[in-house]
Amino acid sequence: MSRRARVSPADAGLPDGGARRRTPGLRREEVAVLAGVGASWYQWLEQGRDISVSPQVLDAVARVLRLSGAERRHLYLLAGLNPPVPEAEPERNDMCDGLRRMLDAWMPYPAHIMDRYYNSVLHNDAAAVVLGIRPGVTQNCLLDFFTDPMYRSRSRSWEANACSVVAQFRAACSATPDDEGLRELLARLMAASPEFTDLWERRDIEDAGQIRKELDHPVLGLLCLESSVMKMPARPDLTIVLHTPLDEADTAAKLERLVSPEGRRGALYPVAG
Repeated sequence: MSRRARVSPADAGLPDGGARRRTPGLRREEVAVLAGVGASWYQWLEQGRDISVSPQVLDAVARVLRLSGAERRHLYLLAGLNPPVPEAEPERNDMCDGLRRMLDAWMPYPAHIMDRYYNSVLHNDAAAVVLGIRPGVTQNCLLDFFTDPMYRSRSRSWEANACSVVAQFRAACSATPDDEGLRELLARLMAASPEFTDLWERRDIEDAGQIRKELDHPVLGLLCLESSVMKMPARPDLTIVLHTPLDEADTAAKLERLVSPEGRRGALYPVAG
């Protein structure tokens, strides 16, 4: 009812007749007509009665009431249905300045942001120096994990992490099985890496979380990091990956030295990951 009251007849493309209306916004009957449902059925929906609803009808009601993505998912939950996959709101698409500030504030520790297809779209200086996000590689985190020889030669934890990386990718593919971009990425991975294909055939599923990374840096030696994968509800198409130094091998102090001007001159792009 509160969402219906926000939408004027003019907003919905209806004439207001020039007369004063007792009901702010749209009437129930008007929403029913615009959504293509019966007036009684729509009244029962507002009253929360135990009626049969379908995703198609809820989408029609959401369209008429101009619900946001979050409100549309909430409507599904109220109706007892599984909510649709979150999508970025058009007005939230341009968040680059705020995300850039967050990555820069994470210095001197590596941090980067991936799109839904694992392409690195933003990274801080520490990620460039420590993780090897650099020109000359695909800058796709999955493809580089399996195909970048620098990563393979410098990562002590490759074998331990490969299973989790593939299992998390399978979980992402299962969540959106019709996504052509993910299917294309899967084909590229299977064509490029027999090791990926072998792990993919295991059909393991794992939620994204935290992974321990051990990197053999050519200048500073062992670096022990913990990568944390996080989602931002306002931008569900993006994944934030923050790397935190573990209390081993003096990693925090090494990272501070590594991203200093002197350290960068001697160790630019030391390892991918």
